[in-house]
Parts: sequence; structure tokens; C-alpha cells
Amino acid sequence: MAIKLLVVLLVLALAQGLPDLARMRDFSRLRVWLSLLSKTGDGLQVALALIVPVTVCALLQYWLQGPLFGLLGAVFAVCVLWFAWGPRDLGLDIDAVIKAPDSERRLAAVQFLRADGESTPLPWQAATVVEATFLSALQRWFGVLFWFLVAGPAGALAYRLAQVLAYGNVLPSQSTQGRAMAQRIALILDWLPAHLMALAMAVASDFDAVFHAWQTHHHAERGWFSLDLGFLGAIARASVDADVAAGDGYSEDVDDPLIELTDARNLLMRVLIVWLAVAAVFALGGWFN
Repeated sequence: MAIKLLVVLLVLALAQGLPDLARMRDFSRLRVWLSLLSKTGDGLQVALALIVPVTVCALLQYWLQGPLFGLLGAVFAVCVLWFAWGPRDLGLDIDAVIKAPDSERRLAAVQFLRADGESTPLPWQAATVVEATFLSALQRWFGVLFWFLVAGPAGALAYRLAQVLAYGNVLPSQSTQGRAMAQRIALILDWLPAHLMALAMAVASDFDAVFHAWQTHHHAERGWFSLDLGFLGAIARASVDADVAAGDGYSEDVDDPLIELTDARNLLMRVLIVWLAVAAVFALGGWFN
């Protein structure tokens, strides 16, 4: 776990210090791999498109643990996690909205905060902007981070490939069964990280507001174990509204999208710190053992 935590910190530093490298995250070549599997059928095509690369990654991950005291394995992990991160830089997208010089360019910039798979234009409204930002954070940061901490580079790659297959328009338009299968896999991989994000928000923000929103959404919708991720947006709105209403900033206006987005960015950083702190505790526990 200590090596994984170090890899995560290195990737975060790369993303912060060299944001232009994000342009190299190109998954369009996945179409070539899918075309080779086109005759296997929709469901099998998606399964093989996931299983084969992830298996190869897992084997490389295992073989590179030994040479040079694991240094090659760490370098490999940095490369895979960096490639699976994003693919767009969420921090830069948020800053582009906040620093936009006029309303027209702000509305254009806010469209990049939409979660993968969302094609409906995002209106400049506080609730929808906050919800979209947290769903994007799940897909760009926390989902890939969780599966990396659980399963290493293979977990990070599996998560990103599932997202690309589900929402990246790489599957043929007629592959409805395959796309539905990929979207279900993506939702399954998002379920636990989304709940852990909610738990971290309870720690980093207003616990009562988070718990009430969580309980209300699950009782009103499909129960606790459905794959509906709508609870994350509801909890995010409740957390940000509670922070803003408590005066966490220069205004208490919970209807101002700019104020809410600024607080959402701060809350996401606190949630990320909570995750890294928990990972550090596990790393220390493993070191002492």
C-alpha cells in the first residue's frame, strides 16, 4: 500500500505540474482492438475488450514487482495510473468556468464538467453544476483511484476501459447490447467508490446534511443496493449548500452557481485528502506489520 500511495502522489503531482500531458491520453486506438473482435458478438466483444488488456496488465504488474527492488513495477504503475486518470483535468475545467470573463464563455466552459455519457447541455444552475462536478470527479478521480488502491494498475486500467467502452463512443452504433453491458459494468465499478465519496463528504463537510440527503434519497428511490448513482448528486448538493449557508466563503447565497462551484472544488479537495489519509493509515499499518 505504501508504494501505491507514493504512485498516487506522483501522478497527482504530474497532473498538477504538467497538465499538458493530458493530451496524450488517447483511447481512440481502442476502436482498432474492437474491430478485431467485431465478429465475436456484442457481449463477447465487450468482455474480451476488457479482459484481455487487463489480464496482460496484471501479468506485467506481477512480473515487474521483482526486478530492481520493484522500481520497474512502480514506474509501470505510475504510467498506467496516469494514463487511466482523467482523461480531462477536472481542476483545470473548474478553473476555466470560475475564471471565464463573460457569461457566454462560462456557459461554454461548464459543458466540460458534464459526466461521461451526458449529452444534454448543462444549464448554468447551482444544483446541476454541483451534481455534474461530483459525478465527473467520481469518473475522473475517485473511481480510478479506488480501483488502483484495491488492485493496482490492472484495477485502474479495468475501470478506465469500462468507462470508455460505456460512454466513449468507441463501440459501433449498432452494438446496443454491448453498450448496455459496458454501462452496467461501469455502474458496478462506480457503486462502491461513490458510496465511499459520500462517506468522506460526511467527514469533510456537514455530517447531518450528508446523512439526511443519503437516507432521503435511498428511501425515496430504489433502496440501498441499486446501481442508481443519483444519491451522489443529492449528497453533493446538500454538502455544498450546508457549507455555503454556514458562511464557508465570502457569501451565503446557495443559488449562485459560481459560489457553489467554488465551494464544490474546495470540498472535492477535502474529500481527496480524506481518501489519501485513509490510504496512509493502511500503508502505515502494513509497514508496522
